[in-house]
Amino acid sequence: MTTKLETKPTQPASPPKLEEKEAPKSESALKSFIAGGVGGACCVLVGHPLDLVKVRMQTGGASSSSGSVFGMLSNTLRKEGVKGLYRGVSAPLTAVSPMFAVSFWSYDIGQRMVKSYGQRGLTDDEKLVMPYTLSMTEICMAGAISAIPTTGIMAPSERIKCLLQVQANEVEKGGKARYTGMVDCAKQVLKEGGMASLYKGTVATLARDIPGTIAYFGTYEWIKKSLMKMQGIDPNKKGELSVGAVLTAGGLAGMACWTVGIPADVIKSRYQTAPEGKYGGLVDVYKALIKEEGYAGLFRGIRPALMRAFPANAACFLGMEVTRKMLGFMD
Repeated sequence: MTTKLETKPTQPASPPKLEEKEAPKSESALKSFIAGGVGGACCVLVGHPLDLVKVRMQTGGASSSSGSVFGMLSNTLRKEGVKGLYRGVSAPLTAVSPMFAVSFWSYDIGQRMVKSYGQRGLTDDEKLVMPYTLSMTEICMAGAISAIPTTGIMAPSERIKCLLQVQANEVEKGGKARYTGMVDCAKQVLKEGGMASLYKGTVATLARDIPGTIAYFGTYEWIKKSLMKMQGIDPNKKGELSVGAVLTAGGLAGMACWTVGIPADVIKSRYQTAPEGKYGGLVDVYKALIKEEGYAGLFRGIRPALMRAFPANAACFLGMEVTRKMLGFMD
């Protein structure tokens, strides 16, 4: 007796399920904006006294330029007190927090733009399996992009700050104060020359800030990543933070920025604080400066600028990085 085996038609094997990969979340642009604002406030509070000395050296003539940085600081402290060291701080503090907020926000947007251009031609699936890391050239390009919107806030703030600081220098020599404060200064500038006068020196600000931000963000990212690798910390891993690396990289980034930008800053300060009609433009300022002081005049104020740059920008980047870490839930 034979037993029939009942056979069932075989079903074709179902294809294995492919594991779906989620697109990596990009960091919140709002988080970059808030963190940049906190960093900017830290930068101003730490660095303003030395910024005051820098502007007085650049615009106060031979007596200011011949004095030492610490001599000018102690002289200001003795004659005007701590309040004198923060003369004109209201303008940058009011503007620098939003300015740094815009700067770090636009740097974040710049990185996205550069990354999008670098990934052109790739499908969405290819973008998932091929993680994209920005090169140093692309980081510098993103830094340059960040300078453009930032100048809209920076230029009028710098104009008012420089006028108030130079006024304090004149008052110290026995002159009479023309402005009672930041708001009064802005009102008088607008009354005399309108918005064009308030934004006087915008081109010089751009000439300073575009190469400056290339050096700023490029130096920061390179040094921070190098130092974190030396410490055995993955610089690309979210949540990792080396305080020492951030402080060192931030301070050196600020010094690199000012080393590149100081010639344009000297011309900007001269142009913004000069009486109306004294110069026909930035080229006139440059020619007059070279004729009177030689090429060394382009680097007037570099000592306090560099001395200010390290602690101020170390504080800026630390404040920014800590705030970004605290706001990680916003991603």
